[in-house]
Order: sequence, then C-alpha cells, then structure tokens
Amino acid sequence: MNNSPETPVTVIGLGLMGQALAGAFLKAGHPTIVWNRTSSKADQLVAEGARLAPTVDDALKAGSLTIICVTDYPALHELLGARDIELDGTMLINLTSGNSAQAREAARWAEERGARYLDGAIMAIPSTIGTAEAVILHSGPQSDFEAHKSTVDALGTVTYLGADHGLASLYDVAGLAMMWSVLNAWLQGTALLRTAGVDAAAYAPFARQIAAGVAEWLPGYAKQIDSGSFPAEVSDLETDARAMAHLIEESEAVGVNAELPKLIKAMADRSIAAGHGGEQYPVLIEEFSKPRND
Repeated sequence: MNNSPETPVTVIGLGLMGQALAGAFLKAGHPTIVWNRTSSKADQLVAEGARLAPTVDDALKAGSLTIICVTDYPALHELLGARDIELDGTMLINLTSGNSAQAREAARWAEERGARYLDGAIMAIPSTIGTAEAVILHSGPQSDFEAHKSTVDALGTVTYLGADHGLASLYDVAGLAMMWSVLNAWLQGTALLRTAGVDAAAYAPFARQIAAGVAEWLPGYAKQIDSGSFPAEVSDLETDARAMAHLIEESEAVGVNAELPKLIKAMADRSIAAGHGGEQYPVLIEEFSKPRND
C-alpha cells in the first residue's frame, strides 16, 4: 500500500498522547477519525477537522490504519474483546505501553481475529509528536511497517526494529534504563557537589561532557560483549572497583546517600570474585544477565 496524505487514519484513545497523535495526522493532511470512552476529549480535535466515531466498532471500520494508544494492555483487550468487534482485515498499530510478553500476546490475539498487527513504543513527550525529536519504535512484520511508513512518518522519526513483536517494548524499557541511570548518576554527583556549595546548574555542563564521553565508548564495549572477550584496553575491573570505593567513601564522609554506588560495587565485587578482575568493565554484562535470588 502506498499511503498518501489522503490516507484515512483512526486514533483510538485520546489521552494527552493520543490527542497529540491525532493532531499530528490532521496537520499532515490525513482524514482523521477519533474515538475515546469520554467523547469530550475529542472536542478540540473535532474543531480542528477530525471526525468523532460514534462507537469503537465504527472507528475501526473507518480508517485504512488504526492507531491505538490506551492506558495499558488490559485496557486494550477490554476495549477490543468485550464485544464481538470485527477485526478481520484491520491494520492495527498499538502504541500502548507495556512489556514484551504483553506485546507478543496482543499480536497473537489480533492475528487470530484476522487483523494485521504492529506493536510500537513512543519515546517522546506529547509536545514533540509530529517533529523529528519524537522517536516511534515499531516491531512486527516488515511488510506491514513498510506499507504504512509514509503515514506514520507524520508522527516523528519512525524506526523499524524487527519481526519480533516484543522488540519495541524491550527497546522502550532499555531506553528507560539508560535514562534513569544517567539521571541517577547526575543526581549522585549533584548531591556530592552541593555539600561544597556547587549548585546543579554549575555542575550540569561538566556532567553532560562526561556523559557524552562515556557514550563514545559504547560501540567498542558492544563489540567486546558480542564477542565474549573483555581485554583491559583502558582499565581493568579491579581498578574500577577501587574507584567505586572512593566514591562510596566520599559520599559517606559528606553525608550523601551511598546506596547506588554500593550496589554497583557489589556487582563488581561478585564479578571479581568470579575471576574477572583483570578484564574490562563490560564483563559486568554477566552480572546484569542473571537474576538475583535474594
């Protein structure tokens, strides 16, 4: 399918993100059909040119492509499974947040009912939807993604990850792990420097420089992980563990919470005890890859 700006799109779910999605399609010139349990949430979109479907069944039948953005996967199943809704031939892109198992189950559920299905994840805030800053991840059959890419391009920077429907959710949480880890590291450093009268704004440029420098290491570290070989080209894990101890000691000495660096050092200590002290930091992937039993 070669989607044009005239391709009709349905958006189901009009929270802040759903409203932003529908608004981006309208701005791109797509006839946009919307539906939400609370119909008043569609008022502004209708004023801008959207058409409010009277029922969710009507919404599904109205567009060539249906985007779903609801609270969670149970809400998705309740919405589409509560009644005998006809899905045969429907193209669904589900941008509801959840986990990879839920995404794969939703794909099976939809396909058993004759629908085409892509799962997705939105790595953006509502105000950036429709700009290149908004990253929209998709996983599922590549042919379905390619058939509708020109339409979903209206939402931002769209990315295809692979045929496994669970990949978008996995990338989503992996991105969250990066986000929170960077922010937590910055907060740890900020708390330390505040004890010397340095404010967060003064520290932020230095922290940003460090974060950008560390990001440059990732491709090389990724090669080590994928090859299973961790030669100490920069420093070995035992050296890193000594630096971790300094961070813990400094935090405790100035009265700053040391839980985070203690957690990281505990993982390093286990890896060293397992014989990896002379290898480079990415060897800790072995610790991250196994669950804790305590």
